[in-house]
Parts: sequence; C-alpha cells; structure tokens
Amino acid sequence: MSSDTKPLTTSADHLDDHSAAASRLRIATFRLARRMRTQRAVDSMSDGQFAVLAALWVHGSHTLGELAERERVSAPSMNRTVNCLQESGYVSRAADESDGRKVVISLTDAGRAVVDETARRRDAWVEAALADLTPAERETLDAAAELMQRMVAR
Repeated sequence: MSSDTKPLTTSADHLDDHSAAASRLRIATFRLARRMRTQRAVDSMSDGQFAVLAALWVHGSHTLGELAERERVSAPSMNRTVNCLQESGYVSRAADESDGRKVVISLTDAGRAVVDETARRRDAWVEAALADLTPAERETLDAAAELMQRMVAR
C-alpha cells in the first residue's frame, strides 16, 4: 500500500465504532444521571417515588393504572409507592369527577415543592459543572442535549 492511501474500513469496523460510541454514551449518561439523582430535596425519597412526583408535575393527575403504565411497573408496586407518597403528604387521592369508580392521584403543594426544589438543585449542579467548561464545550453539550432528546423521542 502506498503512503498516500488509507486502509479500507469494513462494515464490521463501522459497527465496532458505533458499538464503542454507544457504550461510551451509555456509561457517561448513566454516570451523569446517577450524579444528578444525588441532588434531591428529600434524601430519603427513592428514585421511583420522585419519578412519580415528576410525572404528576409534568403530566397532571393520573389513575393508579395510568401511573403504573407510565412508569412501567405493576399496579401493586405503584400502589405501594403512591401509599408512601400519600402518607408523606406529597400526593392525594380523590374520586374521578366523571367516573366515581376511578381514583385520581394528584400532586399536593408539598409534592410540588419537592419537585421544584429538586429541579432547582439539579439545575444548580449542572450550571456549576458547565461553568468549568469552555464556551465551545458548552456549545457541544447543548448540541448533544438536542440530539439526546431526539434519540429518546424515537
């Protein structure tokens, strides 16, 4: 092979590049998520409990079945989570106005405060981490965030 030609890459090399990139992205995303989860308003609250509060904050009131489906857990598991959140005053249960047989779970003011404070702490942590980066690195991460949003929307 002459010095001005490059070795040919095979489709296997291309797949290996994708595989390595996927692995690096998975690990970095997991580590970032784990680090951000430490920034919460209530230290004793589980990730699953906070996910329910966040779902109610973003999407509004749900039935137990809807919450279980959204969070991909069984109805009995969601019932235990909601019971715990209700005992702590973060959610309330009420009969559905259009169908009294259904029970609707809603976020209370205390639950809203937990979500707001947790989001504030997480944003502050990310802002501090971004402050240590160059403007070009921040632009790269901003573009990556947009791409990641597209990936999860698939």
